[in-house]
Amino acid sequence: MLPPLKLVKRGLRKATEAIATELACPGSATPEWNELEWRLALAAAAAHGVSPLLSHYSAWQQPAWRAFLEHQRAHVEQRYTRMAALLTCIDAEARSAGVAMVALKGSALHAIGLYTPGDRPMADIDLLVCDEQADQAAKLLQTLGYVESFVQWKHRVFKPVSGEPIPGLGEHRDTPITIELHTRIHERLPISTIDLTKRIFPQQPLPGLNAYPSNAALMSHLLLHAAGNMCSRSLRLVHLNDISLLATRMLTSDWDALWCGPEPPWWALPPLRMVARYYTNAIPAAVFVRLRRDCPLWLRERSRHRTLTQVSCSGLWLTALPGIEWSRSLGEAGRCVFNRLRPPTEAIKERADMIRTQWWLQGQSWVTQKHARRMLTWLIRPIPRMDTLYVVRAALEHPFALVPTHETHASAPTARRAASSCL
Repeated sequence: MLPPLKLVKRGLRKATEAIATELACPGSATPEWNELEWRLALAAAAAHGVSPLLSHYSAWQQPAWRAFLEHQRAHVEQRYTRMAALLTCIDAEARSAGVAMVALKGSALHAIGLYTPGDRPMADIDLLVCDEQADQAAKLLQTLGYVESFVQWKHRVFKPVSGEPIPGLGEHRDTPITIELHTRIHERLPISTIDLTKRIFPQQPLPGLNAYPSNAALMSHLLLHAAGNMCSRSLRLVHLNDISLLATRMLTSDWDALWCGPEPPWWALPPLRMVARYYTNAIPAAVFVRLRRDCPLWLRERSRHRTLTQVSCSGLWLTALPGIEWSRSLGEAGRCVFNRLRPPTEAIKERADMIRTQWWLQGQSWVTQKHARRMLTWLIRPIPRMDTLYVVRAALEHPFALVPTHETHASAPTARRAASSCL
């Protein structure tokens, strides 16, 4: 049985904000939380993909907390070893077949040395190919033991022929590695589509795995990905950490390159503001001056005081119109409302694919109800998010014995990272 959801909501918010602050500026005193609050902290750390990083940088000395973080780091490191070996195979096969690809996001961040193995979980491997070579790339993945699972407007999803997801809290070394094949890098915010493909795919790609053309291209992708996740309330703390680390390598010319596209990067202000909320010295002030001029007024004002909890799965309740503040006109806002009342065919299919393929949705009656029934339920009572409830239940069932803080006497170690946000 779950505890009262109001306690879960409050505990998730407290844990999420404390973890974000601790990761950005390590060294705070161990919180004096009760067992429920510590278990919700486990849920928040796992959901936000930062357990391995916290194992190195957090000074909190709750024994079961530290055991969980170290356990997660070991699993993430072993899983990354499998991913690195798979990327090597993909690179060799792509070179042989003459297929040019770009290894995206987490793979790229590891490749340039921002993370070491075990630091950062990767849910899957993302690859970008040109339209003309997409089918060839798909056949290449099939030769490596993959089968196409489903297609979304953003990508094609390939899963291993064998292997099943391993339920539980956080990462597991044996979880099958999914591959997402992209031909475009784009996001709907929530109606307008922002496309960065030309900026990210090299002008003269070589067969095999290619890097991003520049740090600016990688930053553009990270920011657009974060913007899309904020729009759908699925941002993770690890996304903010990615941006803050890459920002340390950005020159003024790199930041200027964000404005090289056909329209100004109005969508970059909210994610950068979110980064600056926790990593206070990560982003140059001049970048915010330019972005404030480009960002629509409604979004600019709504993003001013947003917290990580409010734009992530740490916010427990579903909302009727997620992302409507990203609309750039009344027409877009109207279409956003209409699409919620009467989802387009594509959205219905995408939902069906999610229910069929995402194991954490299996057996959840809410997700299989008719749309009209769900809308009516929203009007009657608040509805918790299924992804959030899953990770909360997993944390409550976790076998670690959590001891109240006042019963531990270990002194906090010196944090291993000098965070720029503390200066």
